[in-house]
Amino acid sequence: MSSTRHPRPPRVRVQNFAVSREGIAAGFNQTLERPFGDLDPAPLMSWAGATDSWPNRTDPGGSRGLDDHIVRDFTHNIGAEIMGRNKFGPIRGPWPDEEWRGWWGDDPPFRTPVFVLTHHPRSSFSLSDTTFHFLDASPEEAVKVALQAAGGQDVRIGGGVTTVLQFLEAGLIDDLHVAVAPVEFGDGLRLWSSPVELEDRFHHESVPSPSGVEHHFFWR
Repeated sequence: MSSTRHPRPPRVRVQNFAVSREGIAAGFNQTLERPFGDLDPAPLMSWAGATDSWPNRTDPGGSRGLDDHIVRDFTHNIGAEIMGRNKFGPIRGPWPDEEWRGWWGDDPPFRTPVFVLTHHPRSSFSLSDTTFHFLDASPEEAVKVALQAAGGQDVRIGGGVTTVLQFLEAGLIDDLHVAVAPVEFGDGLRLWSSPVELEDRFHHESVPSPSGVEHHFFWR
């Protein structure tokens, strides 16, 4: 007796999104030198940077276990990313020129097409194996375009926090992973006041890590 296994349809995911205990993911007053504004992102992402699989690691070693598994999963089955304009760069309004190419240097970590949401589109360009496209579109329209580009793989909503909230409010996110770091900032851009706010639309499990981070997983 044989059975046919059907491939699962592609999903829209948020991964490795880090917040403080109060749900703060970024500060105000973003500048070229301070992508996270007046907030130091190091306490939010130190758990990822300490892992063996952290892509920017220059020294040998690093932790294994839960945190490392989550870092390794960042690129698994991802065919495209959608990000807000302020994750791409600090420039507001019309582009003064097209020289600015993001914060990631010549070898961005995305490895897929990236769709940057903006009311001021500009020409697409490629860096290494990442191509950036600039899209003036609603969340629903952006997901449709990104799913087509992803070729049957999943689409990642990369952030920042305002963009993640827009896609949550539109009911477009299927899976969400949030790492709550053991730090408090007091003020900033907030994803939530408590993770229970999402339990009306998602299943929810949380798993503490030896690093002190608590990983929250949400899925439809």
